[in-house]
Amino acid sequence: MNSELIAPCGINCATCVAYFGYTMSGTKRKHACLGCRLRNNDGEKRHLQRKSCAFLKKHCQILANDKVRFCFECADYPCTNLKKLDDRYKKKYSMSLIENLNFIKSHGIEKFLNNQQEKFTCPTCGATLCIHTGRCYSCPPLN
Repeated sequence: MNSELIAPCGINCATCVAYFGYTMSGTKRKHACLGCRLRNNDGEKRHLQRKSCAFLKKHCQILANDKVRFCFECADYPCTNLKKLDDRYKKKYSMSLIENLNFIKSHGIEKFLNNQQEKFTCPTCGATLCIHTGRCYSCPPLN
């Protein structure tokens, strides 16, 4: 788990199906998502790439202009767009982005990362589980 993979909205990109390089239907994507922040793609700093926030940045000038690191730093927190995304994640994936952000604000990013590590570690191989599919993409698929 890496703090640079925690999106401004509270999503852990390391657990995202697109970050693993798959679609929700299970097909392989042409390119895996790089996450919502700067990320070191191959271990060499010369390959840093920028990926925009997939959900909120296009609707928020504060995020688009990098005025806050996390949405909870904004005077409008939680805004209408974040609430909509939070509702969708609560219904589909039993996870609240607003609860994630409140936890980070209260307890810090390191404790949040430790909790994420515990919650999303594959019991079979120790790799990261996907929040969207519940699958470990390091383990062989079950047929």
